[in-house]
Amino acid sequence: MSEDIIRIRDLSTRFFTAEGQVNAVSDLELTIERGEVFGIVGESGSGKSVTALSVMDLVESPGEITGGSIEYRNPAFADAIRDTHPDAVDGELVDLLAIPRETRQSLRGTSFSMVFQDPESSFNPTLTVGEQLAEAVEVQRRASANPRSTRARTNRSRYSLGSYVLSTVLPSQRYVTDESRNRAVELLELVGIPDPVERADEYPYEYSGGMLQRAMIAQALAGEPDVLIADEPTTALDVTIQAQILDLLSDLQEETGMTILLITHNLGVVAWMCDRVGVMYAGEIVERGQLEDVFDRPTHPYTKGLLGSVPDLEGAGGRLQPIPGNVPSLLDREMPDRCYFADRCPKAMDECLEHPPEFDVEGSDEHAAKCYLAEVEYTESRALPADYFELKDASETDERPVAADDEEPHRTGSGTGQETETTPAGDGSTSGSGGDSE
Repeated sequence: MSEDIIRIRDLSTRFFTAEGQVNAVSDLELTIERGEVFGIVGESGSGKSVTALSVMDLVESPGEITGGSIEYRNPAFADAIRDTHPDAVDGELVDLLAIPRETRQSLRGTSFSMVFQDPESSFNPTLTVGEQLAEAVEVQRRASANPRSTRARTNRSRYSLGSYVLSTVLPSQRYVTDESRNRAVELLELVGIPDPVERADEYPYEYSGGMLQRAMIAQALAGEPDVLIADEPTTALDVTIQAQILDLLSDLQEETGMTILLITHNLGVVAWMCDRVGVMYAGEIVERGQLEDVFDRPTHPYTKGLLGSVPDLEGAGGRLQPIPGNVPSLLDREMPDRCYFADRCPKAMDECLEHPPEFDVEGSDEHAAKCYLAEVEYTESRALPADYFELKDASETDERPVAADDEEPHRTGSGTGQETETTPAGDGSTSGSGGDSE
């Protein structure tokens, strides 16, 4: 039986903007097992990228993790901080949100690493790719006596501006060692870049998009992480290169045994790569389970809608079935206290006017969904009128007080999600609708 390496409980991440509080992630529950590939899928604006940034502790102002826990299983790290932070340690698990931020950040590279959506913006155009990879390797070597351990942290290797100036005069004082440079070349070779010695001396602009994505994966592997988070790793690549990148990630996972958290809007990528999958909508995991549970026996109408919007290349063809409507606004004052998908759902019922808990789905121990259809059967007698939410919205608009100058008051948020953009997400919507508030 596999053990979990990450446990996320009641995680909430908010963005406090001029327009109001944006509930990007709400009470998220997620468990990821050691050595597996777990996929999070959903439309743009569902909270996928913010979830990844929360795990990496990369949420920037005006964002803030406001509640919950992120527990990481690492016996050596737990033993190292047990005396100083006993409340954060539970056996081999450490609650990363209960330890100082500088301690949490020390895990980047050796324990957690991330492949971002846009490789071009993640490399310094003034340095060669090899130099940047070598720096990443050197940082991890100096941070820990053992690149695979988080125990032996030390401040002995602080590198100042004076150190840099000295390194330009005295080769013996260079920050990056020959050993790290050689490892950079090995990493380029590992990710399948031809002529790695020559390529290490080239600048990012000399790389194609696919090669630069491979170089970013190499950089993420510099510290031999336990968990690799890949946020839309095939964005903007043609299908042939996409297949190569996915094959590369699969091979690396099998070779190293690392855990991969894959963030994507592409159900084909999920089907190719993942062992288990979580479907995300409006900051929540609305359905989760083994790949076959979610793909072959979907319960939540949103999951069914995502699957129905994928072209059937082997079937008889026919029109795609896009999900009607748009992803909801995540502004706190505009989020109703009900199922967030109800106004787009073809099977909305009276029960859906209350926010659903997570129900176990019959037939699998790991299959669960935040949908009343997991417990009750849909019938016409339970169904809400087709125009229920349109009439309700119109009624609420009529009841809104008119401004003093007899003009319509400014209404923040149209319900499209566009007003809630707080991070540079940029992945395409599975159903072709919604904004980019990840």
